[in-house]
Amino acid sequence: MIETANLSKHFGSIRAVDGIDLRVREGEVFALLGPNGAGKTTTVRMLAAILKPTTGWARVAGLDTVREARQVRQSVGLLTEAPGLYTRMRALEYLDFFGQLYRLPSRQRAARSEQLLRRFDLWDARHRRLGEYSKGMRQKLALVRAMLHDPLVLFLDEPTSAMDPYSARQVREAILELRRESRTIVLCTHNLSEAEALADRIAIIRRGRIAALGSISELKRRLLGDPLFELRLGTSLDGLLPLLEDLVQLREYGNNWARYTTPMPETVNPQLMQRLIEHGVPVITLSEVPRNLEEVYLRIVNDKQSDAETYHQLLEQGIT
Repeated sequence: MIETANLSKHFGSIRAVDGIDLRVREGEVFALLGPNGAGKTTTVRMLAAILKPTTGWARVAGLDTVREARQVRQSVGLLTEAPGLYTRMRALEYLDFFGQLYRLPSRQRAARSEQLLRRFDLWDARHRRLGEYSKGMRQKLALVRAMLHDPLVLFLDEPTSAMDPYSARQVREAILELRRESRTIVLCTHNLSEAEALADRIAIIRRGRIAALGSISELKRRLLGDPLFELRLGTSLDGLLPLLEDLVQLREYGNNWARYTTPMPETVNPQLMQRLIEHGVPVITLSEVPRNLEEVYLRIVNDKQSDAETYHQLLEQGIT
């Protein structure tokens, strides 16, 4: 659904985006992560046919973002971090105005507006001026505007910013529902737990280049090592270590517990459990120790090497 090759944008001597290659599949939630100024928003603006690339190319829904910019803009929905609403308008007026820009028939504009306003609990506020809306309500209305024409691709920049927990949950549920409908979503966010919950794959951008790309589980394994497991027994571990040591790599242990790593948990863990059961050892729990996306993100972003060194080392590891 989205393809880029050597996509770059320079502002004078500043390389805001520097040679990005992406392939985003239909129905995929793809998260762009990175510090402020990394190039995420500039990348999205090029994909949405708002900015022309300096070099390289991009296609969205099979359309070239430069040669077919108008069709691209008709095919995508864009939620910017600062949506900039027309505050003297009321919600229905506002959505009807944008529906006309998208050339939606009058009946379709009205039906679609009501459907989305009800979904995000804004229907009862439809006659209020937007200047009276809270920050969270404005953000939800901006998302409704981005979804109004039922686009194939949605670009969402900090979609839950300034929202209360209930509203943020509504937006996350909407994103998952859109994925089930085979809509493609590119999500820019600083909320790493949100990215971890929603994204099929992520790209971490640093200084305009992709430093890491893949599923969260892939990146965790490649950057943080083999998964870590904790075994808790209903008896002392004394004398039982030999049962573990030839199967796994022990990291630490106590009276009745041990933590270990293995590159093949789907094979090794059943073998380990069978061995313990055969020796009459009561097992209380065997679980993976959680490792979150924040550890991966900080490992990439805080790397003190030059971008070129980081990129090529990660490339050799198969991460980019």
